[in-house]
Amino acid sequence: MSAPPSSRPPSSAPRSLPAWLTHPLGWRSAPIPWTAMLRGALSAGPLLALGLLTGHLSQAVLAGLGAMLAGVNDRPGTRRTGVVHIGLPAVGGALGLLCGGLLADADSRWTAVPALFVVGWLSGALSVTGPVWSAAAMQCLVTAAIGAGMPIPGPAWLKAVCYLGGAVWLLLLRFLLRAPRHILRRGARREGEREAVAAVFDALADALHALGGPGAESARRRLIAAQHRADESLWLMRLLPFHGRREGRGSAQAHRVTERFAAATALCEAGIALLWEGRPLPPQVANAPRLLAIAVRADSAPGALASPVSDTVQRGAFDRALLTAAVIFDRTAPRETPVPPVVPIPPVSRVPYEPTRPALPPRASLNPRSARRALKELTGPGVLRTLGRAFAPARRENALRVALCVAASAAVALSLHQTHWYWLPATAAFLVKPDLGPLFSRVVNRVAGTATGVLVFTVLTLAMAGLGGLWWLVAVVVAGGALIPVATRHFGFQTAVVTLLVLSFVYAVGDTEATAARLLDTALACGIVLLVGHLPRLTDPRVRVGHRFAVALRHTERYLRHVLDDPRTDPRTGPRTGPRTGPRTGPATAPDTSAAPRGGDAKGIALRYAAYRALSEARAAAETAAAELPGLHRAHRHDWLAVMARAERVVDAATVCAVRVEQGVPLPTATEARWVTGALAAMADALEGGRGTPMPTLPPVPKDCRSLRDVMTELHGIQSLTTVA
Repeated sequence: MSAPPSSRPPSSAPRSLPAWLTHPLGWRSAPIPWTAMLRGALSAGPLLALGLLTGHLSQAVLAGLGAMLAGVNDRPGTRRTGVVHIGLPAVGGALGLLCGGLLADADSRWTAVPALFVVGWLSGALSVTGPVWSAAAMQCLVTAAIGAGMPIPGPAWLKAVCYLGGAVWLLLLRFLLRAPRHILRRGARREGEREAVAAVFDALADALHALGGPGAESARRRLIAAQHRADESLWLMRLLPFHGRREGRGSAQAHRVTERFAAATALCEAGIALLWEGRPLPPQVANAPRLLAIAVRADSAPGALASPVSDTVQRGAFDRALLTAAVIFDRTAPRETPVPPVVPIPPVSRVPYEPTRPALPPRASLNPRSARRALKELTGPGVLRTLGRAFAPARRENALRVALCVAASAAVALSLHQTHWYWLPATAAFLVKPDLGPLFSRVVNRVAGTATGVLVFTVLTLAMAGLGGLWWLVAVVVAGGALIPVATRHFGFQTAVVTLLVLSFVYAVGDTEATAARLLDTALACGIVLLVGHLPRLTDPRVRVGHRFAVALRHTERYLRHVLDDPRTDPRTGPRTGPRTGPRTGPATAPDTSAAPRGGDAKGIALRYAAYRALSEARAAAETAAAELPGLHRAHRHDWLAVMARAERVVDAATVCAVRVEQGVPLPTATEARWVTGALAAMADALEGGRGTPMPTLPPVPKDCRSLRDVMTELHGIQSLTTVA
């Protein structure tokens, strides 16, 4: 019998392959989205068939292209998240097609090179904002290249309308094709939002079961991701009302799911404090969020929950949040059916009782006339801030890399081709997109996927040559559209499916000799992107990844300032150290709410969500940087995954600080709070500055406040990991 791995000598331990070599083989596993596959099959295929029947093939191809790219963004979520995740990139693609159509009408084809450089710069700068804006910027750049070079007759505005019409067709299918349970169950209008809130409770139960084990960190990340999805779903439910203001069942369900998500938010905040503490919980306590999840899905009350055992401050916070959740569920449960009684939990003597946390206020009224306000909130501030900071280090580097790659690809393509030169810059735009994975992995998968798609289409063309007509292309497009929701799990698979669809569209408009040129254009685009992507001034991961960490630390600093900004602070003597709740004179007396906790109000919740959302984006950037091909500047290749682990602990410690302060733990002194918030701001500035920016001199670790001491300890660790010797 062989020895266990732990008993082997270190010299005989197998070496793991580098991440840049194994990343191209990675596959994201998930359940098969049968409904999304049905939508994909009915999206571009029927549009192409309609074009064949009516003789408007060019317009049908543009509509099919819009439906195809919209299908790439057709991810799980509510109807409102689909409107934003599909609709916003589609608008960007239509705008790019309009700009490309205007370029196609120019006197000289070479006008497209500087124009694509400008569009690439703006697209690269906008890609740093977030995943939805990144998808919109990518579609705008790709369709600008297609519109400038694809020989399709018609005015530019008509091309943009046809493209947008294809995306709207897929959105209409998303509204119509729902799973049967979404149609038959009572209250189906809020089914997606209820499922998102229930997933938060399920993720919390998984995290509580993982306390003290090796899977606690991954369970915490899944919990934060579930919170983000639910927060986005409910935010869009209030921001994009589809049914208007009603006093009937619809508004009651919206109010109920909002209040229950507010309870989930408080419970998750206390759960993060328990994860920080690391002490395992009894099974009946860890299963309590599971009962709440069942109650959310059934739209009922949870019944009896676990009794409190508040032996620590963190456990006391969790017990009180659980009691608050039970009260909210009991109060908001529909009274059409008997409600299981909630077992009363007596107040814990060691931790004073606080009132129920207020529900998140609606960000827009449930009124169709709020569309203008919704559009302004969705687009205005973010875009203005992005354009105003277009020359920040991270945006400048990403914008310059995208602009150089696309402009160089367009110049090479115009020198080699007379017709379908747009393929080369469009391919470069897909390759240079950083959130699709490491550059080397994208190049390998792009070549393999393109070769596979070209081979399959060539075989189909030879097999169908004797049939005559173009109706076999409809079957190919239907099959390819159905595969897109599954193909998005691997970049190579997605490239093969998209190549098959694009070749079908091009073949339909009469370009039957573009198959072989597709491989040459892909190889040239890969070479250009590899060359430009590894230029000395564009290879510093401290700029790309450090920016994400800087955003997370800045949000954490604002969150801590909000938590420690006690309204009862005396400017002469500093903050008071008493508990934040008023005295209780009896069971029937309501607690004093004049000094409500600051970390649990709407602003504190929004700041904490922003910090964790920035952390998730930083983790994606750190994992991408860890799997990049080793560049020229090895001295600047820090261990970003180790930095990520410490940054997560910084935000967790800030959350624990808020929980402890709300539980009556004495506030830190104003000097200590100023040290920590100033250190967070200084570290964020240093990480965003890029190469050559010195690390700040951090103040000493506070001795009186445990949570702030943890924050400063992790900041010192980040400083040691990112300091270049």
